[in-house]
Order: sequence, then structure tokens, then C-alpha cells
Amino acid sequence: MAPNVDPAILEALGLDPANTKLSSHGGSGFSSTFKLSSTVNGKPVNYFVKTGLGKDSEVMFRGEHASLNAIADAVPSFCPRSHAHGAMESSPGKFFLATDFLDLRASSPAGSGLSLAAKLAQLHTTPAPIPEGLDRPMFGFPATTCCGATPQDNSWKASWADFYADNRLRAVLRAGVEANGSNAELERSVERVASAVVPRLVGEGTMKNITPVVIHGDLWSGNHGRGRIAGQGGVEEVVFDPSAVYGHSEYELGIMRMFGGFGSAFWTEYGRLVPKAEPVEEWDDRVALYELYHHLNHYALFGGGYRGGAMSIMKNLIAKYG
Repeated sequence: MAPNVDPAILEALGLDPANTKLSSHGGSGFSSTFKLSSTVNGKPVNYFVKTGLGKDSEVMFRGEHASLNAIADAVPSFCPRSHAHGAMESSPGKFFLATDFLDLRASSPAGSGLSLAAKLAQLHTTPAPIPEGLDRPMFGFPATTCCGATPQDNSWKASWADFYADNRLRAVLRAGVEANGSNAELERSVERVASAVVPRLVGEGTMKNITPVVIHGDLWSGNHGRGRIAGQGGVEEVVFDPSAVYGHSEYELGIMRMFGGFGSAFWTEYGRLVPKAEPVEEWDDRVALYELYHHLNHYALFGGGYRGGAMSIMKNLIAKYG
């Protein structure tokens, strides 16, 4: 038996320990990452494995497991599927996540497969499933997810405006205050945006019939690329490290605009496939509203430098809508 392959991982994946090995692969700011290689019925199989210590890792891996599979269910081949997560047996207090292996070094002729814009448009136009035990689509997600290291409350809400104001803006403000101390101006501004700007811009009085769809949730340029998902054929546009939620499709665009990396060709094609919702003239402000969450989250995670970006967005939005 390969001594570095935890028995819980082998059992969860149904692998023979005699034919399985683990080797370091890639890197992550929050966990250790590995390539797991084995054979099943005489054929080679590969998985990507993350391990981490403590309750935070358990929560993070549970959320990523659910996020990956929600995306894979909606758009097959857009991301690796997750196969297992749980507690490790030989290392008490450590947890693991095991997914399809994604080879980002693979190459293929330019233009093969669907474009990133086409796959993201498919994701954003596929209605989210009805949550278990409920009778209609809702905003939220069946697991806590983490954006960076920030746990996100995904409790179900019928109103997208209520979800975004409470579960995102007010919640991430509390995380920021806990990490950096109280800041009266920031706190007043977030509350004004949550109580006045959010319902004005994305409430039912302005935008009718927002349909919840699967949102990646952390789609900056470092979380997408071209690669081959093990067992799924050719090289495709792929995404990974999601922080999913069933939400408004435009929510995805906030972090994409914040960090850039998506060229004009992407935005032109995506806009053709997913036309801007009415009122079209407020689209830029809605995307800025969604970008605000990520400024506040980075403030909570990394401190002062991101406060200015958050304040700038809020001052503009409050002047127009608050």
C-alpha cells in the first residue's frame, strides 16, 4: 500500500491501495494539492485531491464539492466533477476533496470546443433546480460555500434582493468589521446600499422575474482556462475553484469586471447570447453593485487597500439610487 494515500480517500473512490499513488501537484493558498493515480479494470484513472486541516477545510471542501457538481450538472465538461469529500482516517482533524483530474497543460488547435462565453451563457440560462423539500426555485445554495476563505451563508430566500442585501452585503460587512475593526463610514454606506440601492436596482419593482441560475461565484481570470478533464475527451474551456450559488446571472459579472482578464471578444459574444436585462441603461450600475461584494470581501480578507474601492462604488450608487 502506498503509505501516503489515506484509507478514507481509497474507500471513498473505491480504489485498490496496491495500484494507487499520490504525488504533489499544483498549489493552493488554502490547502495541499495532489494528483492521485490508480487503475480500475486495468485502465488508468487520475483524480485531483485537496487536503486541509480543521473545520474551515471541512466547510470549504463540502461547499466546493456541491459547487462543482452543480456546474457540471448544468453544463457537462465545463468543470471537473467532484467524487468525494470527508474526514481523513490516518490524519485526525484533516479533510479531503477528490475531483476529476484537470490537465491545464493540455493543448489543442485554436477554436476547438465551445467558447468560454458560450459555456457561461449556457450556465446562466439554465434554470436552477428546485431545492429539496421546497416547491419552487429559490435563491441560495444547499451548502455553505467559501469565497476565498470567507464562509458564505446561502440560506434560501424567495427574493434575490433580500438574499443579496442580507446574505452577501450585510454578511460580508460583519466579516470585515470582525477582521479590521469598526468603521462608521463603511458601515453606514453598506447599510444604505443594502436597504435602499439593492431594492431599487434589483428588487422586483425594477427587475421582474429574476430566475435563479447556477453562478460560479468566484470567476476571476485565475479560475478559468483551457484543459482536459480526465475521462471526458478533448481540450475545452473550463472553470474551477467555484463558490456557487443559485442567483441572478449578472451577479457573476461583478468579479469578472473587477479583476479583468476577459477581453472584448468575450463580452461581445456573451452579450449576444445573454442580452442585457431591462432596464438596459442600469446594467453597468447593477454590475458595479455586484462588484461591490468582492471589494468588501477582499477588505475582510486582506484589509485596508480594498476599502477605497468599496467606498467609491457605494458613493456613486448612493448618489444615483440611495
